[in-house]
Amino acid sequence: MDKIYLLSQQTALIILIIISFAFAIFGMFYAKKYQGITNYLTANRDIGLFSLTTSLTASALGAWILFGPASAATWGGLGAIIGYSLGTAFPMIFLIYLGKKIRSEFPKGSSLIEFIRKKFRKNLFKLVLLITIFYMFIFLCAEVTAVAVLINFVSGTELWITASIVLITTLIYTLYGGLRASIFTDNIQMIVIGILLIISFSFIVSSSGSEFTFEFVKEKNPHLVSTSYYAGYTAGITFFIAVAATNLFHQGNWQRVYAAKNFKTLKWSLIISSLIIIPIVFYMGFTGLVAFSIDPSIRPDLGFFSLLLKEQSELLSIFIIVLGLSLTISTVDTLINAISSLIIVDVKTTIQFKKKIDYLKISKYIIVILSLISFIIASKGFNILYLFLIADLFCCAFVLTIFYSFYNKNINEKTANISIIIGLIGGILMFPTPDFTKSLMVGIFISQDFFSPLIKQSLLFISFVIATFLPILFCKLSYYKNNIK
Repeated sequence: MDKIYLLSQQTALIILIIISFAFAIFGMFYAKKYQGITNYLTANRDIGLFSLTTSLTASALGAWILFGPASAATWGGLGAIIGYSLGTAFPMIFLIYLGKKIRSEFPKGSSLIEFIRKKFRKNLFKLVLLITIFYMFIFLCAEVTAVAVLINFVSGTELWITASIVLITTLIYTLYGGLRASIFTDNIQMIVIGILLIISFSFIVSSSGSEFTFEFVKEKNPHLVSTSYYAGYTAGITFFIAVAATNLFHQGNWQRVYAAKNFKTLKWSLIISSLIIIPIVFYMGFTGLVAFSIDPSIRPDLGFFSLLLKEQSELLSIFIIVLGLSLTISTVDTLINAISSLIIVDVKTTIQFKKKIDYLKISKYIIVILSLISFIIASKGFNILYLFLIADLFCCAFVLTIFYSFYNKNINEKTANISIIIGLIGGILMFPTPDFTKSLMVGIFISQDFFSPLIKQSLLFISFVIATFLPILFCKLSYYKNNIK
């Protein structure tokens, strides 16, 4: 039997086209006044408190918040929600301290990679550059997939249609206006996102009544909010490590560090955005807990939608599409401009052509190619959370070695390279398959019978802990060994 959708494809397409092209027009019109490579990369380093705060927040909150936290909550409980919330906000706080250091040492910079290039020689710099672009590309694929799945869920619109419209319209204004256009549209998008999230909260609380409480969740699924629930702790730590590590390599964040007109503006923007992010991500995760407690058979990543759309209202379906598009486009334009800036600034120092080359133009061609690949991937509708987790694992292997090296002069390039590779290998061996039942080490290379249930049930947690902490352990041991000699 054909599924009955809440909204017709025609209505969904009209909304999709209007919202997407509206942002493109706003971005193009605004960016006309601000042309040039400095505006494209760092918005001329004069962004004020309001614009920087809304841009940092909107860029951090993509369409993933509609799916990821709710899905994680159904098996990781309260711990997963707390870990997700704090992990998303933590980089904002960390950037206050590291941002000050980098702005003072590289006042005319535009990326984290430039700072790494100063510390290490070209081999490690190239590796970090590659993993940063890889992470943001996966992020791009996941965001476009998320909004395509969302609109398909509401109206049955084919994934490729949504993916193509979102990518084309975002490319139009972002490749034209750069960071200036991205920040300006972020301001509008964050206002829309804030208003719609407040409305959704009011509606869900009023329609769910006593069900939207900790008491109800405790009554139905006490283990999910229990302080003795082991999976809650591992899930919380896992998501904190994963989300925090990846966001520290997000070039979109580093562009905004440089775009602030002064450090005071940067500091308060980061503090305010972190205070906004935590309750939003927590709220989205809590909807998953409540939805799962009401109906354990629901698809985990659709918890928020099951609560908001239980009255099957056409108006609420339109509301969902506008929210999803605002979240997605604010993140996609950040990712597009971030990757483009890395190609202009950092790839330029890695690959130097004999002839004079316009790297801005080359970056736009590469972005179009990457967008085409992300369109193909998004059209397949892969698991959104799993896509993020793959990118997260790679960033975890880099994070402690790279950032610790900024404050420890004893870590040289060779030690850093080996530590990162060891972390990657260790993490990949334990990283679970898409069904989370086994990994290369547990179940493929070695029979699961040789491992305890605790290990088999904690593969994701173990893989992230190994990828994150094994590199820094190696660095410490290398330093100790060299000193003994």
